[in-house]
Amino acid sequence: MDSTYSPRSTSKTKMLVIHALFIAFTLAATMFINIRLPIMGNGGLIHLGNVPLFIAAFVYGRKTGAIAGAFGMGLFDLISGWTAWAPFTFIIVGAMGYVAGLIGEKMPGKRTLAYCVAIAVALIIKIVGYYFVEVILYGNWIQPFGSIPGNFLQVIVAGIIVLPLVGRLKKIVGQA
Repeated sequence: MDSTYSPRSTSKTKMLVIHALFIAFTLAATMFINIRLPIMGNGGLIHLGNVPLFIAAFVYGRKTGAIAGAFGMGLFDLISGWTAWAPFTFIIVGAMGYVAGLIGEKMPGKRTLAYCVAIAVALIIKIVGYYFVEVILYGNWIQPFGSIPGNFLQVIVAGIIVLPLVGRLKKIVGQA
């Protein structure tokens, strides 16, 4: 049951524009709508960049979700002084967008349940992925635990925002 927007039914130019818009939305939400929490590790930066990532994944599919996440948040890292994180972010957040979109597309049953499962799996990808990146970058197995609350909060807040919106947005683009 494919319930996402099909890129085959539109032009390559239109999909390029959609990808570019979601990259920009993800970058802007990550850069300008964030709060720095006073906790150890880098989980102290929480942002709303996951909101456009999940919308892209659920409305337009796994490819758009992966592109929005990988390039949007990867660009944030590059231009905001987190350059060492950029290649890791590209892979981790790209995987989050791809897997969330894939689950949203392929899981049978109620869409809300599929989206909740997709968000939960994306949360696991984010927490596990960034935990091991911090182990690599800091050479410490304990400090990365401090980032888990911020990563958890980021994805859960995004899910709370996206779940009531995604059905309506799909209707707007003609896919519900």
